[in-house]
Amino acid sequence: MSVIQGIHDLLGDQSAPLRKIIHVDQDAYFASLEQRDNPELRGKPVAVGGSRERGVVAAASYEARKYGVRSAMPSVTARRLCPDLIFVKPRFEVYREVSNQIREIFLEYTPLVEPLSLDEAYLDVTENLKGIPYATRVAKEIRARIFETTHLTASAGVSYCKFLAKMASDQNKPNGMFVITPDMGPDFVAKLPVGKFHGIGPATAKKMNEMGILTGADLRERTLLFLQERFGKVGTHYYWISRGIDNRPVCPDRVRKSVGAENTFSVDLVELEDMRAELAPIVDQVWARCEKNEIRGRTVTLKVKFADFQQITRSRSMSEEIGSKDVILHLGEELLEGLFPMEKGVRLLGVTLSGLNTDTEDDDQEEDSPQLSLAL
Repeated sequence: MSVIQGIHDLLGDQSAPLRKIIHVDQDAYFASLEQRDNPELRGKPVAVGGSRERGVVAAASYEARKYGVRSAMPSVTARRLCPDLIFVKPRFEVYREVSNQIREIFLEYTPLVEPLSLDEAYLDVTENLKGIPYATRVAKEIRARIFETTHLTASAGVSYCKFLAKMASDQNKPNGMFVITPDMGPDFVAKLPVGKFHGIGPATAKKMNEMGILTGADLRERTLLFLQERFGKVGTHYYWISRGIDNRPVCPDRVRKSVGAENTFSVDLVELEDMRAELAPIVDQVWARCEKNEIRGRTVTLKVKFADFQQITRSRSMSEEIGSKDVILHLGEELLEGLFPMEKGVRLLGVTLSGLNTDTEDDDQEEDSPQLSLAL
């Protein structure tokens, strides 16, 4: 009996529609754009964001990654790993502009495009606009079109569900492609360490390892009830993906959950008035994004990162949508004042607005049986 037939029998559904999913991931997107636009940076280790003394790396070129430099790493750590690392300021407007160019390419092939960030997206090409029968050919064409239009490389994963398409796109980076067919899916997942699963972070992976769950095969041995009792609703998702099954559709209208901005300071701040002064332009950025996208929310969250990199957040919610920038600033200041007196200097402040008028019920994980794709 084939793997496909076995999955159908497991689900009790012989008529599940076919799906062909592509996950496209730009290669070191921010850093690659900086190298594209500045020939002096090509072939050199580059970090976008931060500085030699302060801040956090937003993205690293592949030359920098060879030294262990990664995104979200403190700049001082990155510089210690790679003394020749070149820090450049991020140009988010450029990154958004090029991302929009790439998005237009996606839309030439399918309206079912689910952006995850500026540099990656899911595409459902089961019934694509060009009538191409194979997702692998669509992925090749899209990668070629991206390079032709932007002079940037992209990697792609092709599979019958979102989870495996995402995992596939990491297999042959940079500038590569990998296909996981329905016959390959369960075995691919079985051999994968749970720490490599997309959606399983370090804390959850550690918890699983302590239970003796080291690989997808180990995860598959646990019952649905066992996983639900220990991991809640997401345990259902773990149960299915350990079998190479993921029923989540590509959602072109993904809902934004929050709007935020933050700033890392060149000198640690210790006085309340200095922090209040820095808070105002951060709130200005948040409000500008709310106005541009016609977004309102109810919850303001203040993020504080101290000089020793300890990070805390404090939140306050209103019963109604916040209708002005002044209210966000007032709530942020109140949350900040509540932290005084402080024993440590502050290196970063951030403000996020959530509980947005775009939010819907949480539907991140599906409990229904999956849909299946064949000819990739």
